[in-house]
This record gives sequence, structure tokens and C-alpha cells, in this order.
Amino acid sequence: RYFLVGSNPAETKYRVLKIDRTEPKDLVIIDDKHVYTQQEVRELLGRLDLGNRTKIGQKGSSGLSRAVSAFGVVGFVRFLEGYYIVLITKRRKMADIGGHAIYKIEDTNMIYIPNDSVRVTHPDEARYLRIFQNVDLSSNFYFSYSYDLSHSLQYNLTVLRMPLETLKTETTQTRQESFDIFEDEGLSTQGGSGVFGICSKPYEKYVWNGKLLDAVKNTVHRDWLLHIIHGFCGQSKLLIYGRPIYVTLIARRSSKFAGTRFLKRGANCEGDVANEVETEQILYDASVMSFSAGSYSSYVQVRGSVPLYWSQDISTMMPKPPITLDQADPFAHVAALHFDQMLQRFGSPIIILNLVKEREKRKHERILSEELVAAVTYLNQFLPPEHAIIYIPWDMAKYTKSKLCNVLDRLNVIAESVVKKTGFFVNRPDSYCSILRPDEKWNELGGYVVSTGRLQTGVLRTNCVDCLDRTNTAQFMVGKCALAYQLYSLGLIDKPNLQFDTDAVRLFEELYEDHGDTLSLQYGGSQLVHRVKTYRKIAPWTQHSKDIMQTLSRYYSNAFSDADRQDSINLFLGVFKPAEGKPHLWELPTDFYLHHKNTLSLSQTRRSYTYWWTAGVLKHLPLPFDEVTCAENRRKLTVKKFHKYEEEIDIHNEFFRPYELSSFDETFCLAMTNSTRDFMPKNVGIDPSPFTVRKPDETGKSVLGNKSNREETVLQRKTAASAPPPPSEEAVSSSSEDDSGTDKEDEGAVSQRSTPVKVTDTGDNTKITENVVQSTKDVYGVNLSDVPSEDDLTIYARFVQLGQSQHKQDKNSQQFCSKHHLDKVINLIPISSFSEDNIYEVQPPRADRKSIEIFHAHIQAGRGNMQPLGKDDFLMYREYIRNRYL
Repeated sequence: RYFLVGSNPAETKYRVLKIDRTEPKDLVIIDDKHVYTQQEVRELLGRLDLGNRTKIGQKGSSGLSRAVSAFGVVGFVRFLEGYYIVLITKRRKMADIGGHAIYKIEDTNMIYIPNDSVRVTHPDEARYLRIFQNVDLSSNFYFSYSYDLSHSLQYNLTVLRMPLETLKTETTQTRQESFDIFEDEGLSTQGGSGVFGICSKPYEKYVWNGKLLDAVKNTVHRDWLLHIIHGFCGQSKLLIYGRPIYVTLIARRSSKFAGTRFLKRGANCEGDVANEVETEQILYDASVMSFSAGSYSSYVQVRGSVPLYWSQDISTMMPKPPITLDQADPFAHVAALHFDQMLQRFGSPIIILNLVKEREKRKHERILSEELVAAVTYLNQFLPPEHAIIYIPWDMAKYTKSKLCNVLDRLNVIAESVVKKTGFFVNRPDSYCSILRPDEKWNELGGYVVSTGRLQTGVLRTNCVDCLDRTNTAQFMVGKCALAYQLYSLGLIDKPNLQFDTDAVRLFEELYEDHGDTLSLQYGGSQLVHRVKTYRKIAPWTQHSKDIMQTLSRYYSNAFSDADRQDSINLFLGVFKPAEGKPHLWELPTDFYLHHKNTLSLSQTRRSYTYWWTAGVLKHLPLPFDEVTCAENRRKLTVKKFHKYEEEIDIHNEFFRPYELSSFDETFCLAMTNSTRDFMPKNVGIDPSPFTVRKPDETGKSVLGNKSNREETVLQRKTAASAPPPPSEEAVSSSSEDDSGTDKEDEGAVSQRSTPVKVTDTGDNTKITENVVQSTKDVYGVNLSDVPSEDDLTIYARFVQLGQSQHKQDKNSQQFCSKHHLDKVINLIPISSFSEDNIYEVQPPRADRKSIEIFHAHIQAGRGNMQPLGKDDFLMYREYIRNRYL
């Protein structure tokens, strides 16, 4: 047998799983559902060790040995032989939300469960194992023990604010329950010492190990179930005059219709689209940690392929294969399913920002636009006008080529209108300062205002063809606009506006670039080809060659390695299940039938062509149906009553870990990216505000790229206007972000930027050396003049005089200062009884009566005379003993 022993972080409570190893193909797991103390677990393991030795009293051949130490169970998987268990053996903390740690999986271990004596070997088992391990669990998979990562912050905190009467009726009666619940704080009961803890059912779409846990989820306690997400998680610290504000970016990749770039396009028959990612930016004041007392804000947006039946045939080996519509869908059936999912999760309005090309010589991307417009127009006929889907088409590629238009300015206008319609989530009411200094933009803000703050209703859904480069830039601009509103709502800035080249925006831009690169690698096989700097037209001249290399990398990945990655994803997510007598995964000509269930069996129920939404969704709009208090949603929650002194709801111990030795060098909150350390200029006398606009080279990490050599940075600044063009959307051939067929007047639009720069020009070099030598004004913030002024000398003389008049006036010093008219300078009268006095008057501190009593009690305790304990002290001590030892 294998014995799996799990503990809480403080190692005071334990659970034990028994895994039977005598079954060759079945998984037999026994969970006694009992919570053990540390002493009980030691005794249990000691008895097992003793009972399993080959000879009694023989120490060398212990019957119990530790196989592996792990941080969690990913799941159980079986191919053609017995089951494997997948364990997390290494983790790294990536973010912290209200004291809840989010970890990235760094390493895993797969252990074969059945004994060698009962193992039935199969020749293809090793190949399946290799394919399964192709999904690298150490790259961008995340989990949390106490926070539900599959849901948004708005959902998690809305659930927490459910009416207390509802929770009382739902409370579970079982005695032994979870010691790791979703919310470590709970809800206080009326006048009692109990609190309610809530565990919500995860949103299956964003859980990647759901199928791996299916074998055990009904037999083991829910504490063993650890749900992991795939995507991106990053956190940075924005210091506003020392006040720590954490900016977090979480991207959840959908596990439905998941795959690689050219192999997964459009949508499947259930309305799940390819490359669907939900990006959430969370902002909170880290000086107050708890969800109930702290200030938290979040904004959610979505990217995903165009929800139609379409594909691109890569067998032709063309860089940009032609787009084909696979099935006619006159009643927009698949789009209806997709938007119905979105209405349930986000509410209304749903805003579509479509960035594909509109004007092409050869019809390519425009095919998708035309079909999407038709689908949205059809679906909107049946929705009430106030909840209609909003469609915004914008040809970003055409604007990029035009010398008359600034892409980001136009995107900023779109972002403002979008954020005003959807609003954002904040868990506190509007600040009094926003009432004192009303802002026009703030008063026009949409969303849903409740007594406890604001809710985001609706969502922006951005797409191009790949949903990579253009989409990431558009999402960054919308996120930047939302960030300004979030900072304003928390009372940190006086107007909801943020400018480029400030420390705050640079920090946010770096987060979004990492986010874009990570998602691009997962779906497209390379990093981003076009970045925010490219569209700002301030990219360094070296960026062009980097973009070409990323394009080649993307093309190579799509042509040669995507098929293997797709097989691995299908096997990992349980889309394909190996079985005896069926074709193997590598023998299938296509995985179309695996992802489109309606090709294998016809659905018994057909959805209405007109009432295309789920019953009950429309009634609650603009609020999302998932967040409404109703019987159906209550069934997704598990509620348990706790005593307020129980250690599993003690968020202080959970976060600060007083039972562990902590090293400051390894503490996450000190090591994370910091706006002051990494982005603020190092010069003395610079305004420390992260909302001050900086020059391009005035930063720890230059916006033009990290250069060790200052001369290169100066050169980039001087040649920014005459740098080669950002790689034009036609020049980069293999990315279908950039397609053929734009009009000829657009092609010549960038010619003014194509002047090459000679680095070896001697004239330039001399200018560079002049710029390197900085003035005292630049370094210290002031100009040091040769001779101090008369006023400065007077102030200095007063300072000297003040220091010399400690206990009595010195006659000589008065004569020294008489020429500066300092006869009536302040004379300090020493009134303190201290033997060594300073230049200021000192009065002994006054202590109140309670402080004096505490001090006397402290003195008496030191002499062995203890004060009698009160009733409250006895109650608290009794609770401590009961929770700790009983």
C-alpha cells in the first residue's frame, strides 16, 4: 500500500489516504475522513512501520519508508496499464491576494501505483506516458490552497457577502470537515462566537486537472482536491510614497477546445472557442490584508477566437493558409451558445472588439468579419435593446500603417467608452474625496452600484485572427484605462487618468508584455511579434530583427511541433481516453470528432433559434446569473460553521507563518518587482511619485530595453524619430496577425520612417559623450552656486546660534551674530530635569491610569505576585487548549 499523509500549513492537523497497490488496473483509495493530530499520526505511522517489518525487532529493514514529499496531488491517470499518481514536488510563490498565496508548479513526479508483482505490461504504455509528459506542468500552471483561482475576485467576494440567513440554512452538520476552506475569514454571526466558511464549486472551464480528479472526487474529502489553472500569473508592487499597492495579473486559459494555433480555430459545437483566455487585473492596498477590511478592486476582460465554424489548412505549408468556413450556420447556433456562456458568467453588455482587417486586395480576414457581423445582428434581434451585444469593428493593421493616425490614441478612446459601459469591481463605497472633488468621467461610469461598492457588469471580448499580438496591445490599453479608475476609486490619484512613461504605467506595461509573451508561447509557439512599443513607434532599431526571429520561431513551431503538442493536450485533458481495441492517439487522422461531440451522437434536445439564452439569465441582467443568490447557485456552495478561535480561519498565522524560520532574502513581498527599485530614476531630488512622467532614459529599466551601456540608450533616444519602421504587417510573413492585401496608399505610408542610422558616424559619437556628463541639476535636483546668498548665510548663522544656546546664552556668540541683526534670536530656557539635555525643551511624558496599572502589574509579575484572572481570560485560555490539544 501507499499511505498519503496530508497536513495543514501549521502541521497540527492531518488526513491520511490509503491507496491499494494490489489491483492491476483499478484505483482503490480509502479515505477514513478523520482529522488526526500530530501525535496521532506519529502513532499511526509507528504502528504501520512496526507491523510491516520482515522480522520483529529488526531495525534495518523498516516496513515503512518515505517515497516522496509533495505539496499537492494533481490527479490520477490511467492509459493501458494501471493508474499513476501525479504529485507536485516543487512550487514557487507567484502572487498573494489578501493573504492567500498563489503558487506556480515548478516540478512534478509521476508514480506508478500497482506493485510489480501484479503489473500487466502493455507495449504502448511507454509511448502514452511520453505523450502525457509532453504537457510541461512546470510551465505556467498555478494553484492555491485557499483561494479559488477558477473564479474572478468579484465572484469570490460576492459569495462572501451572501445574506447570513441563507448561510444558516445551508450549514453542513458534519463534525469533521475541511481545514483548508476557500475563505479564511468567514462571516460573523449575530452576537455569537461562530463564523461561517464558504467553499465554492470551481468553474470547470478553467480547471485543467478536472479529468485527472474525476476518479477520486466522490470518494475522498474535498481537501485533497487541488484545482490547477493554466495561463499566466504575475504580481508587482506599486509604491505610492511608501504605501504598497499590489498590481496582479491573472490569465486563465480555457481547458475546453484547447490546443495550438492552426490546429484549433473558431469554436466547437458546444460554444467553446479556441485560445479563450480570461484576463483579470487585481489591485489592492497591501497594508491591510483581510478581504473584509481591505480595499480590493478588479477588472476582467476576455480574448478568444471568432465564434464560428472556421479553420485553416496547414498541409499546404503556406505561411498564411487560406481561411475556410467549415459549416454554414444561418441561425448562429454556435455563436449563441458562446454568448450564452458569457451572459451567465459576466452579465451584460457583452462588447466585441474585432481587430481583423477590413480592406484587403484578396479576401482573407474579412471573411470572418462578415460572418461575425451577421451572427451578432441575428442574435441581437431577440435580446432586449438595453442588453444587446455591442459590436466594435476596427482595422488595427490599417491604422498602424497610416502616418496620420496614432493607434494608441484611437485605442484609448475605445477603452474609455468600454470601461464606462462595463464598470469595474471595487469592494468599498465611493470615497468621500470623490464627492468633494467630483470628476465628470467618474459620474458617467457604468456597472452596478451596491451599498458595499461597485460590480462589473458585462465584459469586453477582444479578437483578431490569432488573438495574440494586436489583441494584447488592445487589452493593455483597456487595462491601463481601467487601472486609472481603480486607483481613483481607492483614493490614490485625484483624476482617473494615467499617462505613458510614468513608473506606474511602465510597471503595468511590463506585466502585460510578460502576460502576452506567455500566452503567445502557449498558443502560437513564439513570443509576441508586435509589442506596445511597436505600436507607439518608439521601438529601438534592434527590435526589427527580433521580430523576424520570433516570426520564424512561430512558423517553425506551427509547422513541426504543434501536432505533437496537440496530442499531448488532448491526452492530458481527457479528450482522448486510450482503450484496448480502439485506434491509438497517433493513428487518428484528425481530432475533429473528439472535440465536436455532435459528430458521434445527436443531441436529444434542440435549442430554440430565437430564445437562445439559458432560462433565468435574462431576468437578472445586467447582473451575471452566476453571482445571483438563487437555489441553483446555492447548490454550488458548501458552508461550514467554525469557532472564531479555530486556527484554520486564522489568516495571520497562515500568512506570517510564526512557526517557521523566515529569511528576508526569500520573502516574496520583498523580492517581487517594485516600482521604486526597478522603475524610479536613481537620481537624487527626483519626484518619487509613480505618476510623474519620466524621460525615456530616466529609469532603472529603460522603456527602450534594458541596456548595460548608457551610450546605446542615448543613441536610441536620438534616433527614435528616424528608426526603421516597426515591422510592417506585410513584411512579417508567417504571422496571420499580419495578412496580405492592404491598399497601395497604405503601403507607402511608413516610408518617412525608413531612414537607416549609421552608428559609426563620428559626429554622433561626440554628441553622445557630451550627453553622458550630467549637470548637478540632473543629478541632485539643484544648481550649486559658487557663493551662498546673504539669506542662506543668515539661516546658517541662526542654526549655529540655536545649537550654541543649550543651557545659557554665550556672550561671544551674540557678538558674532550682531552684524546679522540676530540680537533677539530665540533663547532656550532649560526646564527639564534631565542631566543631559538637547537643544529643545523636554517635558516628561504623562501616562494614563490604565498604563500605570499595567506597568504595576508587570512589576508585580516579575516579583512573583500574579494578578487574579478575569472571566474573559479563562474563556480564551479554555478555547486555546481545546483547539490546540483536544
